[in-house]
Amino acid sequence: MIEITEPAADKIKEYFETGLPEEGSSLRIKVVGGGCSGLRYELAFDKDINSEVDHLIEEHGVRVIVDEKSALYMVGTVLDYLDTLMESGFKINNPNATNTCGCGESFAA
Repeated sequence: MIEITEPAADKIKEYFETGLPEEGSSLRIKVVGGGCSGLRYELAFDKDINSEVDHLIEEHGVRVIVDEKSALYMVGTVLDYLDTLMESGFKINNPNATNTCGCGESFAA
């Protein structure tokens, strides 16, 4: 469903090394309404996984949760992490996005 790059996995592991996310948590990626283009991503650490509606992706030693509704918008998506002079942070490359806002915070599908 989604691919997690090694740089993204490494950054997620760094968060866990700080002790901030609760032990046993996974990164949850959610698509919610809002932003200039209508939809936006929400990333948060979550310990609760609902086996009836959540998809669990394990790659490069990290776990990512995507709920069923968000998964409809995220098939083929790549979660990456960039740290360059121009960009720093998680980058979500979604082939289903038909339009994005100028700041890159929201999308339409």
